[in-house]
Amino acid sequence: MVATMDDTKRLAIAMKLADIKAVQEFLIANEQRFISATTDSELVKRFQDMLKDDQKNLGILDTVIVQYGVQSEPKETITEMVKKLDEMMSGSELTLFEKVFQHELLKHQQVMSGIVIHKAAQKVGADIEAAIAPLNTVNFENRAHQEQLKGVIELLGVRELTGMDADQGLWARVQDSVAALTGVVGSVVTQTTDKSDMNIQDVLRMDHQKVNVLFAEIKGTQDPAKRKEFFMQLSGDLRAHAIAENEVAYPAVRGKYAESDLQELYDEQNSWFPALDAMEKMDMTSDEFMSSLNRLMDEIMDHVRQEESTFFAALRDNFSDQQLEQIASEFKAKKSEVQRQAAGM
Repeated sequence: MVATMDDTKRLAIAMKLADIKAVQEFLIANEQRFISATTDSELVKRFQDMLKDDQKNLGILDTVIVQYGVQSEPKETITEMVKKLDEMMSGSELTLFEKVFQHELLKHQQVMSGIVIHKAAQKVGADIEAAIAPLNTVNFENRAHQEQLKGVIELLGVRELTGMDADQGLWARVQDSVAALTGVVGSVVTQTTDKSDMNIQDVLRMDHQKVNVLFAEIKGTQDPAKRKEFFMQLSGDLRAHAIAENEVAYPAVRGKYAESDLQELYDEQNSWFPALDAMEKMDMTSDEFMSSLNRLMDEIMDHVRQEESTFFAALRDNFSDQQLEQIASEFKAKKSEVQRQAAGM
């Protein structure tokens, strides 16, 4: 496939998402170090709460990257930056105050990177906006952490300079800000509970929503390059989704879901591969292509209706929340593997 300008933009967004993930992993390592570096019980509790949020948000980032459907490695400069910062943070040259100060700056970087991705998505495609919606949760929680870290920095800085505790007037303002931000997060999209991951139904539903948006984008443009861009994204998403369901989601319910219904789901998905192969070779401005597209869309929407009713019910009725989250993690890992193989990574 010849790359179009918007393919290049999609790859740039994929790299930025990989950058955010690399920094997120570093933030987690930092917070683990901070917990070990202080005996102040209140600070330990605050770092532990941040760590719990950031570990959950790493799972959300994995979801976003897999839903986005374009894999990338972090930018080399980000990898080098994280490596150098890791050396500083694990060493003894910086005080805890100075380390937390740098940590807060990284939180700001994460927030701004997330906002930039959302703005870029508005320019490239509605399917990207659908895929990255959970990133809102990460953005808002990182913003809340910034407010909490201001209080930590104030406390540590005054202790370092004077050997005494600061008046904690800032803590009240911090808590008000965090409460306000938490209220926003609660209305955003994914996880405001103690869940460690989204469940498999949530992940599959996101796949379905994105595919529906891509169909609308293909049908809504007469630009041959845009139509090809959207269709190739659709093709890649459907292939990765089908393989992951065939190898992870469907085997999980065997014996707990009518075998004839399960086989129907397998057969329907397997029929997409030759249809997609044929459509990729067509003139995408032709009536033949649009007829094939409408036929494929009808078949997929019927498939989705069955999944979101009887198949989802079998999942809900036979698995615990933890088991459903584990299936989701395995499904995302398989999708990521397929995507990376398709990208030659």
